[in-house]
Formats: sequence, structure tokens, C-alpha cells
Amino acid sequence: MEAVLRGRQPGVLGSEDMVRAAVAVPLIEQEGQPQLLFEVRSRRLRRQPGEICFPGGRVEPGEDPARAAVRETGEELGVSTDRLHVLGPLDVLVNPWRTVVYPYVCRIDPGPIHPNADEVETVFCAPLEYFRHHPPDVHHVRLDVHPEENFPFDRIPGGRKYPWSQARAPEYFYSYEGRVIWGLTARILKHFLDLLAAG
Repeated sequence: MEAVLRGRQPGVLGSEDMVRAAVAVPLIEQEGQPQLLFEVRSRRLRRQPGEICFPGGRVEPGEDPARAAVRETGEELGVSTDRLHVLGPLDVLVNPWRTVVYPYVCRIDPGPIHPNADEVETVFCAPLEYFRHHPPDVHHVRLDVHPEENFPFDRIPGGRKYPWSQARAPEYFYSYEGRVIWGLTARILKHFLDLLAAG
């Protein structure tokens, strides 16, 4: 037992059954100021068409998440990966939809960007400083437990009347020039801004 545990690095329990994704928080310098680059997802996509996001996608089996963030960013923005530099990781995010997300802050060297039209409708930049001085609106989503009908209620105390936990999850909304940034992107953005403010 000790040999199994000695030197073991903890992971995320159950992550082997979750989708692993990596996301880049891309910084690009314009007019001497750091800008955040955002994508507007293609309206032809099945999931979240037209929404604003950071580049990213699935981590392939055996792939390092940081490499996945760089690879996905290069593919989506039409940027060679030697122009992408990982500055550091943000905290890992596990969402209720059984996805583990690994965000990384990345710098994009100057040069052309040619978004992949199959995935990206357009891109835009916004000054990092803007978000540091314009906090998000915060609303909440209620998370309830709804067991399926064939759930073995007879095996748990209280049966169908078991007092399942409930929770409220914050949902952040940033606005910039008529665009709304929310969801996972806003959560990652807020975490990044909080780190900058604390540092």
C-alpha cells in the first residue's frame, strides 16, 4: 500500500470518465497595451453557435493540456504555434457537465491571424485594462439533483424523500462594446483578473 501511495500526485477524482479540454486566454499587444483576444463561434456549429469564447478544445489521449491549448489555438486562429507562448496555467475547472478544463494564459506574437471559418465567425480584441476596471454583473443559476426514475431509492436513507443538496452557482456577465461574454469564458476571465488583482 505504501509503495502505491508514496510520491503519488493527486489528480481529479473520476477524471478518467470526463472530457478533458484545454483553453487559451490569448494576450496580444496592440498600441503598446495588452489586449485579450476573443472568438465569436461560427453559427454553423452545433454547440453554442455565435457565442463568445476563448480558443480551445479537447485534449487528445496522451497529450499534455498546455500543448493542446496551443494546438487548438493555432488551428482556430490560423496562427503558427511558434508564435504562441504559454505564460502560465490558471486553476483547473471541473464543471457539472463532467468536463475538466485546463486554462492557460498565452501570448501571441505579432502577425496575421486567419480564423478557421468552420469554427470561428470572427475575432475581436479588448483591452485587458478595460476588464480590470469594469467588473462583471453577477447572477445565479440553481443546481438541483434529479435522480432518474430507475434510481434505487430503496437503498438510501429516506428513499424518495432523501434531502438532496442544492447549490447556487454564480454566472458572470461582462459587456464590451455591445458584446456579452458569459459562461465558462467569463468564469475563466474573472479568475485571471482576480489573480492579477491579488498579485
